[in-house]
Amino acid sequence: MSSAVNEFPLFPLGIVALPGEVVPLHIFEQRYKTMIERCLASDGEFGIVWLSEGGLREIGCACRIDRVLERTDDGEMDILAVGTRPIRILERQGHLPYPAAVVEFVEDRGERSDPEVAQAARASYGELLRQATGREPDGAELERLGAYEMAATVDLGLDAKQGLLDLRSENARLRLLGRLLRAALERLQLAEHAHERAMSNGKVRFGGSAS
Repeated sequence: MSSAVNEFPLFPLGIVALPGEVVPLHIFEQRYKTMIERCLASDGEFGIVWLSEGGLREIGCACRIDRVLERTDDGEMDILAVGTRPIRILERQGHLPYPAAVVEFVEDRGERSDPEVAQAARASYGELLRQATGREPDGAELERLGAYEMAATVDLGLDAKQGLLDLRSENARLRLLGRLLRAALERLQLAEHAHERAMSNGKVRFGGSAS
């Protein structure tokens, strides 16, 4: 684990950000306008942490501002942020004009990667891309993707994304992601089947044509 960082800016939100994920944000509250201006001035990071119904989660994601898309006269901003690395909140701090905390950047435990686990997750991801978008994924590009990169492009739901963020093992993340992607494939196939049934007016359609 890395050493603690004091006065790290926090952005509690109803979303979960992952390392590598591009996150569009609209900044309109004064405290967050101040926070983002300071991050821009120092090229510093801030943390997006999920403010769930059960409260603020312990593990969040540090983000860096990629660019400011638009800025109004009163200081409101549309920005693009990119997730960089997971953080753990050690202690909340309230003396700054915006939310902050003592955090540590959390790292994965050392372990040997499991090629079979990675291949299974990538195969499910590639199949989901094919079925959902009709696009054939590039094989070489697919081989370079880790769990975070794949999950960042799929709408998995907040609990699932937080589950991935909480894990300190890439093998564990890939196993969980593989299960999530297979479940998504099943839902997609069921939705397509239901659509086909609706289009058939309730009659079963057989694949072959009469000769």
